[in-house]
Amino acid sequence: MPTIEPEEHKSLREAVAALGKRHGRDFNREQLWSEAAKLGYLGVNLPEEYGGGGGGIAELSIVLEELGAAGCPLLMMVVSPAICGTVIARFGTEAQKQEWLPALADGTRTMAFGITEPDAGSNSHRITTTAHRDGADWLLTGRKVFISGVDIADATLIVGRTEDSRTGRLKPCLFIVPRDAEGFTRRQIDMELQAAEKQFELTLDDVRLPAEALVGDEDAGLLQLFAGLNPERIMTAAFAIGMGRYALSQAITYARDRTVWNTPIGAHQAIAHPLAQAHIDLELARLMMQKAAHLYDAGDDVAAGEAANMAKYAAGEACVKAVDQAVHTLGGNGLTREFGLASLITAARVARIAPVSREMILNYVSHQTLGLPKSY
Repeated sequence: MPTIEPEEHKSLREAVAALGKRHGRDFNREQLWSEAAKLGYLGVNLPEEYGGGGGGIAELSIVLEELGAAGCPLLMMVVSPAICGTVIARFGTEAQKQEWLPALADGTRTMAFGITEPDAGSNSHRITTTAHRDGADWLLTGRKVFISGVDIADATLIVGRTEDSRTGRLKPCLFIVPRDAEGFTRRQIDMELQAAEKQFELTLDDVRLPAEALVGDEDAGLLQLFAGLNPERIMTAAFAIGMGRYALSQAITYARDRTVWNTPIGAHQAIAHPLAQAHIDLELARLMMQKAAHLYDAGDDVAAGEAANMAKYAAGEACVKAVDQAVHTLGGNGLTREFGLASLITAARVARIAPVSREMILNYVSHQTLGLPKSY
């Protein structure tokens, strides 16, 4: 893994940062999405033969991080090109690739991702959304919750379970469910966190899908699922790092300019040192994110799983601390709409909670990396 970012990545950062600066904190999501798509940023990780940039999660994470650092992150980048685009590119049929990848790359279509369920929580093995065959079709039934952007997505990639004909045990499978499919309904969740992308509870009531709605091999199981979950963790880390950088930059500017008793407050170590620590934590989290992206793009799914979880954990912690310190640096001004930091207090918590809690990451590392026994 290169420890120094290559020139093409530096150039990409500069270009995306310039785009983010033009849109700023009061950005219009649709306008930014459209412009990012035209510049090739949304599909930078997708194969060139399907209209993408031919890069990987490493490049896509740069795009999201830099937009976040400019105050205009695009949450659906975590879902549409990163999770859904990656899964279809790796495991989809040729027809699915032709239908979806060019449109995901140019931003004309988006896809949501549905895995979380009300009663399953962090235990994906307890998913109750099931699919069974009805002739040549599939019938999909179940519920999902906290699914982002379903109202603006053309389809949702749903994680369900089918019965293994050999063992009778349920195994995870992925289905493309069109937004207007009969029996597929949504209810918006009233969230305290206000974001452009809304959260929904989904109900699937015997949703009839053609055979070609199944993505990949019916028997692939967890392999295909984690092909999407590892990029999700890496991109969540990018989202968090970008948010933390934005908050930190606001605090640094304020600490340089704000003068009390003829001295800029940034000259005082009680202000300067916590900001320096926040910067260090964000840089360390970025290194782990880059390692995870490198491993994933190199095809090492096992090592990428460990690194992606660590990156998401480190970035979530660094983001929360950076936002908290930024607000504290500005004092009362940190809670005003003018500086745009107060809303990040709530938003930063998301990086600790979703798509997997920090406690479950610690479980993963203790079991998978350290070899300690499970308590559950």
